[in-house]
Amino acid sequence: MKLASSLSLALAETIVDNVLAIGKREGMKPLTVVALDSGGRMVCMKMSDGCGLLRFNIALGKAYGSLGMGFSSRTIRDYLSARPAFQNAIAAASEGRFIPVPGGVLIEDAEGMTIGAVGVSGDASERDEYCAIHAIRDAGYTSNPFDEAPDWRAASLSDKH
Repeated sequence: MKLASSLSLALAETIVDNVLAIGKREGMKPLTVVALDSGGRMVCMKMSDGCGLLRFNIALGKAYGSLGMGFSSRTIRDYLSARPAFQNAIAAASEGRFIPVPGGVLIEDAEGMTIGAVGVSGDASERDEYCAIHAIRDAGYTSNPFDEAPDWRAASLSDKH
């Protein structure tokens, strides 16, 4: 029997490595990146030195939630902000693998089919998402969402305002 994943290891590694390189180039905090195939199976995960213990779970939840709902975690956040009961129901249905903040981005092929998702955690969510979007594009695929948040550079985890 021959089985084919919707997201090859080579492509997943390329995207994950691109995320880490973009984060480093942009001077971001240490990032954790998870790439899932369209069935929600982890194909690749890497983290920068210095990542917090929960960053893996957060990155996984961003990617998993995106696949489970069929759109980016930013869209999920925006859609569900006025629907807390539904948001809680999704969290329960996903057994806690659901993080509704930017950083979960779908990977689409040339035909517009979703072949997987990337979840990134470590910096401000909009900055995490920027890395995922551009890493997917740099690998020759289309991201969903296609564009980063316009104010992604202003997003910060700093206590200073």
